[in-house]
Amino acid sequence: MGMSVTITAAEHGDAEKILKLQYLCYQGEAELYGDYTIQPLTQTLDELRAELAGATVLVGRLGAEVVGSVRGAVDDSGTARIDKLIVHPRLQRHGLGCRLQAELEMRLAAQAEAKRYRVFTGHRSQVNLRMYRKLGYEQVGAAEPVTRRLSLVHMEKSVQEPRVSFAATA
Repeated sequence: MGMSVTITAAEHGDAEKILKLQYLCYQGEAELYGDYTIQPLTQTLDELRAELAGATVLVGRLGAEVVGSVRGAVDDSGTARIDKLIVHPRLQRHGLGCRLQAELEMRLAAQAEAKRYRVFTGHRSQVNLRMYRKLGYEQVGAAEPVTRRLSLVHMEKSVQEPRVSFAATA
């Protein structure tokens, strides 16, 4: 019998698990850009804990194992900046990333009154770009050069108003 992935708020003790998963998940990005000094690979546990303290953080769990994570925070303008959507390589391309993203968007809109969502990814990260487009994100502005090998593509979408359903009553 298989287990299903559950999505919950991260707990204090999840920081080390998230950092290890982050390190594993960003190896492909580092290889794609020929740069193993990207921030997700050099971030320390203390830096991650500080980042997590000021964000809404979700994890996907398969039993006790953290197999996915995403974090985000809403700024004063109502923009929810969503960052570091990660899914264990063995579970990628099964919809977990979309589930994590959708759940975080819902929570940021409900709890922090987000008006829009903003993400970024590398210009060569075609899988990420396709997923964000599938989720309704559109590129805003020109790609931002970071190094001679890497430019960041910023994408955004507005928070959709909840759809109200009026059921017929007898």
